[in-house]
Amino acid sequence: MTSTNSTGRADARPSIGELVQNLTEKLSQLIRDEIALAKAEMTEKAKHAGIGVGLLVGAGLLGFFALATLIATAVLGLANAVPAWLAALIVAVVLLAIAATLALIGIKTLKKGVPPVPERAQESVKLDVEAVKEGLQ
Repeated sequence: MTSTNSTGRADARPSIGELVQNLTEKLSQLIRDEIALAKAEMTEKAKHAGIGVGLLVGAGLLGFFALATLIATAVLGLANAVPAWLAALIVAVVLLAIAATLALIGIKTLKKGVPPVPERAQESVKLDVEAVKEGLQ
C-alpha cells in the first residue's frame, strides 16, 4: 500500500500488512529450502553408508573364500607335498589382500555416512535463526 506525503507524492514504503505477508512468505520458503537441504544431505549420507556396508560384505565374502583356499592349501601340502600347494597359497594370499583392501575402503566410506545427521543443514538453520533474531532487534 502506498500513502501520500506532505508534497502529494506517493510514498513507496510497504504497509505493515505487506511486510508481514512478505515475511511469512520468505520464512515459508526458507523452511522449505532447509528441509530440502536436510533431505539431500541425508540421502548422501545414506548412500555412503550403503556403499560402505556393501564393501564390507564383499570383504567378508572374500575373506571366507581365502580361508577356504588356505584350508585347501594345507590339505594339498600335507597330502602330497608337491608344488600344487604353492599355487593354492598364492591364490589365498591374493584373496586376503583384496579382502583387506575392500575392508579398509568400506570402513572409510562407512564413516562418511555415520552418524546420519544433516550437519550442514543444522548449521544453516542456526545461521538463519541468528539472522532473523538480529533482524528483529
